[in-house]
Amino acid sequence: MARSSLVPASLRYLDQVARSGSIQKAAKELNVAASAIDRQILLLEQELDVELFERLPRGMRLTAAGDALVTLSRRWRSDERRVAAEIKQLQGVDQGHVRLVAMDSHANGLLPGFIERLAAEQPRISLEVEIASPDDALTALLAGNADIAAIFNLMPRRDIHVHWSAELPFGCVVAPAHALARSETVSLQEVVAYPIALQSKALMIRRYLDARYGWLFADPQKALVTNSLQLVKQLARGGSYVAFTSELDAAPEIIAGSLVFLPVRDKGAEPQTVSVAIDATKPLSRIGRIVANMLTDEIMSSIRHARASGDSRRAGHV
Repeated sequence: MARSSLVPASLRYLDQVARSGSIQKAAKELNVAASAIDRQILLLEQELDVELFERLPRGMRLTAAGDALVTLSRRWRSDERRVAAEIKQLQGVDQGHVRLVAMDSHANGLLPGFIERLAAEQPRISLEVEIASPDDALTALLAGNADIAAIFNLMPRRDIHVHWSAELPFGCVVAPAHALARSETVSLQEVVAYPIALQSKALMIRRYLDARYGWLFADPQKALVTNSLQLVKQLARGGSYVAFTSELDAAPEIIAGSLVFLPVRDKGAEPQTVSVAIDATKPLSRIGRIVANMLTDEIMSSIRHARASGDSRRAGHV
């Protein structure tokens, strides 16, 4: 029999209406009568003497007060899951649920191997994975919607604890047949002579380039902009384009030999970072630590293999 939630039904109903956008949709999701959900929300509004939703012709929209209450509800549910996992661990069982938010490049890179390893070594730990931009990943972590985040270029914050972090050289990738491919390093002046496949401003590496090297994009006809890292890498693999990214972003292709990573040697080119982070205001559970450590191992392994492949390529050119 499933364990009932310790979070009051009224808050759970409120959260689902906020997610679904209407009481009718929430009722279907929860398999609860719409009248019961409506009654609980009305009682909450009467008790707090405030409107929690705007009743619109096409659904329900949270007010500021409703948004604050939904945030509280989600934090309570997150704490409830953590405590339930800790109780299991006190019984000697590594069992529970961990929510991970990661980047797009991880989905086609290290995540499949990490998930398979976790399932094989810790079959009683269930995992939920969301792919997001760095900004959205940080928001999910702080809102209590994720337990662990793997984030590129995370800025220091008091409310975020960095479990592990590593620097990644700032560079670009090209196809093995590209004119730059035999270089040990490249300068930005060399890169600008070729078409550039560029990631959108949702990613920190693009913001960094805009802030420091805006002149790279003076000729808009030479740069294609997309929010898809996979498209960026496909264009680079095609042979014409240069793409700014990290060796971790392109690790599968570097290891396979379909892309070559070239560090940028310009003075002042700052390294990128990859971090495994958690909410500093909450203790990391035992199962959370198991997952965070295993994820860290997988990232480190991916970086090592990409660098070994790069070293092997350079040795072959000597």
